[in-house]
Parts: sequence; C-alpha cells; structure tokens
Amino acid sequence: MSKYYRGARIALAAAALATLAACANMAQIPPGTPYADVQAQFGRPNFECPQANGGRRVIWTQQPMGQYAWGTNVGADGRVGPVVPLLTDAHFKVLSEGEWGPDRVRCEFGPPARIEEAGLGEKRVVVWSYRYKENGVWNSLMYVYMSRDGNRLTHFHPGPDPMYDDDRFMWR
Repeated sequence: MSKYYRGARIALAAAALATLAACANMAQIPPGTPYADVQAQFGRPNFECPQANGGRRVIWTQQPMGQYAWGTNVGADGRVGPVVPLLTDAHFKVLSEGEWGPDRVRCEFGPPARIEEAGLGEKRVVVWSYRYKENGVWNSLMYVYMSRDGNRLTHFHPGPDPMYDDDRFMWR
C-alpha cells in the first residue's frame, strides 16, 4: 500500500469521524429552536423544499458519496421540529406508508446518490439509490424503485454498496 493511499485513507477516516461528531450533535437540537440558531451552528442545509403550511423541509445530506443525512421541518414561525437521521433502516420504513412520488421521496430523504434505469422493455424502471449504513454497520444502498414513468414508488430494498467492494479478495 503506497504512502499516498494510506494517507488518503487516514484523512478520509478523520473527516468521516468529524462529520459523525457533528451529526451526533444535530440530534441534540431541541424542537422549537430558532432555525437561524441551527444554521449558525451547523451551516445551511444543502436541500430544502416548501411545505403546504408555509414552512419548509430542510436536509443536511452527504449524498452522493456520504452515508448520512439529517432533516427537520421548519415552521412558518421559523422554529425547527425534531432533527432526525434520515438514512436509517427505521426511517426508510416510512416508504411503506401511503403513496410516494419522486417529489415526496426527495423532500423526505433529500436527493439520492444515483438515479439509474434498470430492466428491459416493459420491465424497465427508474431506481434511486441512497448510500447509508444498513443496521448502522454495513455499507449499503437503499434501492428505491419508481414506476417505468418515474412517477410512483413501487418498492424498495437494501443491498451492498459496490463503492465499498474490495477486489483484493476476489478470485482472478
């Protein structure tokens, strides 16, 4: 292993730990905190969408390469609701409830790491992939399948993230 590669891995690990520390603190933000105070401490979110009640949904996400995202709703009064981790097995279960289109998925989880098409002919679908830690441990993607026209969620499931495949152990 080269010095450059080893140094890059150490720097990446340090950055990931710093990000995790910041995210852990986000969970401690009490509901009702002024949104301006949250922004002053954690920076501007990198995704937001309006809500019908005059508020907005805001998300701090590490996609497309990271595995964490945090989100909250900001009321019309400028105060945040609970700040929750979004890319978790427990939170992905909300996709089982009700009808989901692309706008609703994006407003709930933020933009995906990848959007691709899969399948052939009439079975062709649009697949959104979110990087996350399955069960808090495994480097995974949550595959969110949209209908052929891309307008309706059909199903979802986790799978291994090929970005973390280590081909040193593959038979040649």
